Order: sequence, then C-alpha cells, then structure tokens
Amino acid sequence: MAYRDRWFLFDQILISANWQNQQGGVLLKAAVFNPLFLTTPEGKYRGYPYRTRTVGSQLYGYSDHYPVYLIVGKQ
Repeated sequence: MAYRDRWFLFDQILISANWQNQQGGVLLKAAVFNPLFLTTPEGKYRGYPYRTRTVGSQLYGYSDHYPVYLIVGKQ
C-alpha cells in the first residue's frame, strides 16, 4: 500500500510450524504481485495500484495495494 508517496507492506500470510515440520513444507518464494495491468500508467496516481474510477475523494477499482503471494513446495 502507498500512502502519501510512502510504500508500506502490511499484508501477511501465516504458515503453521506443523505444516513445515510434519508435512515437509518449504517456502520457495514470497513476493508482491504487481504486474502492469494492476498499475496506473499515468496521471496523479501513476505507479500506484490501478483504480477504475474516482468519485469525489474516493478511488474505486482493484485495491489500494498489490496482493502478496507464496510459492511453496514439499521436501
């Protein structure tokens, strides 16, 4: 999420210790999903997550932040 031109990463994904220890789970990658189609290409909000429309001071669209994701594997 960006607020006043400062980026904050506040999403979280929780994985239990049991999954890792007993199921042989391995975290391969954690990342922010920010492809171009989710990014505003121009204007006041250039570089921010894409919003489809503005009504007054409210922005509407996909989200106010990019989603996060994990790629997991098994040992």
